[in-house]
Amino acid sequence: MFISPKRYALIVAILTSFLTPFVASSINIALPSIGTEFTSTAILLGWVPTAYLLALAVCLVPFGRIADIYGRKRIFTYGIIMFTIASFLATLSSSVEMLIVFRVLQGASSAMIFGNLFAIIASIFPSGERGKALGITITGAFLGLFLGPVLGGFLTGYFGWRSIFLFNVPLGILASVAVTRLEGEWMEASGQKFDIPGTVLLGGSLITLMYGISILPNTWGFYFIFMGLTGLILFYFVENRIKSPVLDVKVFNNWSFTLYNIAAFISYCSAAPIIFLLSLYLQYVKGLDPQWAGIVLSVQPVMMTIFSPLAGKLSDIIEPRKVAALGMVFNTIGCALFAFLGENTSTITIVLGLGLLGLGFALFSSPNTNAIMSSVESRLYGVASTTVTTMRVLGQMSGMGLVLLVLVLVMGSSTINPVDYSDFINSVSISFTIFSILSFIGALAALAGRKKGK
Repeated sequence: MFISPKRYALIVAILTSFLTPFVASSINIALPSIGTEFTSTAILLGWVPTAYLLALAVCLVPFGRIADIYGRKRIFTYGIIMFTIASFLATLSSSVEMLIVFRVLQGASSAMIFGNLFAIIASIFPSGERGKALGITITGAFLGLFLGPVLGGFLTGYFGWRSIFLFNVPLGILASVAVTRLEGEWMEASGQKFDIPGTVLLGGSLITLMYGISILPNTWGFYFIFMGLTGLILFYFVENRIKSPVLDVKVFNNWSFTLYNIAAFISYCSAAPIIFLLSLYLQYVKGLDPQWAGIVLSVQPVMMTIFSPLAGKLSDIIEPRKVAALGMVFNTIGCALFAFLGENTSTITIVLGLGLLGLGFALFSSPNTNAIMSSVESRLYGVASTTVTTMRVLGQMSGMGLVLLVLVLVMGSSTINPVDYSDFINSVSISFTIFSILSFIGALAALAGRKKGK
């Protein structure tokens, strides 16, 4: 049966967008089991998801630029293969530190995938169909988020946490074969030089910033944060002056583009730690096993999976910024609800909060991406795709960093045990209070944007 190029592109997009969110959400369910096996502290466990996000953030822009020079499809394919290999190696981990190393490899390979995915979709689909296509693509990611807690809990409970990574291997092989049949190639910067100094400056700044956040309230933490922020500012001015930058920062002169990216940053800053915090809360404080914790946590991605295609299609009809802003309002309410979590909070309340957050993220994600891609010219699709994904990853990284900071300030280096449950719950409450405030600011940022060129 004949499959049109557009339909086949969507099939490939759904497959590839499913992989990394699945392992990211399922590994959060397995964190208590990993901590028990390796006798790890809560802070070190937090680096299992954080190391992935840091590697993803550092590698996104460089691999996006490499893809512009040598071909998006080529780098996209290499990313899937590398992710599959890293998943297999993770099953061989004999310590948390070794697992973190393989998570870094997964993050780098994910950068090769997601630094190009939205640009490929935007290049294939015209503006009138782009919102729907992006909504369907993001549905693949949400489906991974949905199956992650449920299937991850089942695999962890019956086969151990290593089975989560092993599950990705056949999926990665299937995606590797499928993507080779995707027609077309895109190389807007073919023949241009790769900006090595800018890449080193950006990567070093991000690593320094994140490390500083992770060691707070140590005095050196503030020094590292200052150096990281200074490096990012220097990166902006350096890239603004050179001929072939690793990132064309001039795109941020488009005020609407900048505001939409700020909204994306804030959205994913509050999104990343939700499963991490609630997984620990449900299994430690509420005493649920991994399977039941996964079922409860699946409420959020189920809502995202159901409503994301509808939100994407809606953003082709109504101004995307308005749909995205409404989504951030729901996020604000959901985070505010979780700010009042306690030892006796009912499961119904938790399900309600997750439902609100799921609806909010669905209404925000694809419309905001549509708004970003529609706010620039087609020649900047590669830059826009890399930028929006970088903002999302930086948001996730910052969100996890913020949670790690709160855990350090409230709990120190203690493991999570009944004696420290009250401190852990206070950490959760403080974190969600901050995220509810940020989400409200994100709603204002999304609403403040305008159409292309304004």
